[in-house]
Amino acid sequence: MAPQSSIQFLDMALDSNSRFSLSYTDPDQRWLIRKHLLSLLHEFPALKLSFDTFIHNDGTNVNLLYAGGVIRVSSSTPLIPLTVWIHQDYPHLPPIVYISPDSTNLIHPDHPFVDQSGSVMCPYLITWVFPESNLLDLTRNLVKLFAQDHPFFCSSPYISFGHPSMVSKMEALDRLVGSIHYDMKAHQAQFEEDMENLSVAQIEMVERVDVATSILIGLDNERCGLKNRVKEWTEKADVMMNWLKVYNTKVDEMRDGFEGADEVSKMVISRLAKDKAVEDLMYALDKALEEGIVTFEVYIRCYQPQIVRPLAIHLLEEPTRLETIQRD
Repeated sequence: MAPQSSIQFLDMALDSNSRFSLSYTDPDQRWLIRKHLLSLLHEFPALKLSFDTFIHNDGTNVNLLYAGGVIRVSSSTPLIPLTVWIHQDYPHLPPIVYISPDSTNLIHPDHPFVDQSGSVMCPYLITWVFPESNLLDLTRNLVKLFAQDHPFFCSSPYISFGHPSMVSKMEALDRLVGSIHYDMKAHQAQFEEDMENLSVAQIEMVERVDVATSILIGLDNERCGLKNRVKEWTEKADVMMNWLKVYNTKVDEMRDGFEGADEVSKMVISRLAKDKAVEDLMYALDKALEEGIVTFEVYIRCYQPQIVRPLAIHLLEEPTRLETIQRD
C-alpha cells in the first residue's frame, strides 16, 4: 500500500479548487488518476508525488501531477532518476516521461528510447491504448527496457530474443525496436564513412579533371601552333613555287637569248664553245702533268692528236665556212 502521506497529498491536490488547481476537470478522470498513482507508489515506493506547471511544446501551460524519484533496474548499474508527468488528458493520452541525468551520469548518444534532453519515447508509450495501458505497467516496462539498454551506458543489447514463450509481446517489440535502431545507426555510420570516402574520391577526381583539362589545353595550344607553322611553311612553299615558276621561265628565256639568230651567229657561238672546250682540255692536261698524274711522254702523245690536229682543222675550216656563208 502507498504511504499515508502520499495518499493525503494526492487527495488534497485533486480536490483543490484554488487558482493553482490541477488541470484535470473530470471527476472520473481524477478518480482513475488517483487509483493508478497509488498502484504505482505501492510497487515503486521510491517515487514521490508532487505537482508543478508543465509547458508543452506548443507553449501551453498546465498544472500537472508527477511522480519523481529513482528506479533500480540492476544491482550493477546506477539508479535512474525518473519523472512521470500525468498528462491532462490521461488516461486517453500517455504520460510524459523524463530521465534526469547529472554531471556524472550522462545519457549516452544514440540511445534508442531516450534522447539527449532526457525525454523517453518507447514502444509502450507509442502504442498506448486505454484501458490496456496504465502507469504501473509502463514503469514495469521501463525497468525491463533499461535493464537491457541502460540510458547511462553505451552497449549493444538485443543479441538474442530467446524462446518466444519467455518474453511478452511488448518486450519482444522493445527488443525489435532496439535492434532496428542500432542496425540503422551502424548502417548510418557506414554510410557516413562511405560518403566521406566518396567525397575524398570526388575531390581527387576533380583535381585529376583539372590536370587533364590543363594537359588538353596545352595540347590544343600546341596543335594550334603546329597548324600555324604548317600554314606558314605552306605559304613559304607557295612563294618558292611561284619564284621557281618565274625564274625557270627566265632561265629558259636566257638560254634562248644565246642561240644564234642566223647561221653566221650560230657558227660563231659554236666556234667559241669549241675554243673553250680546247682550253679546258689543255688546262686539264697541264694540271695532270704538273701533279705527276701523267708522264711527259703521255702528255705529248695526248696533246698532239687531241689538240693540235683538231685545232688545225678548226682554224682552217672555220674561215672558209664563214666566207661561204657571207657570200651566200
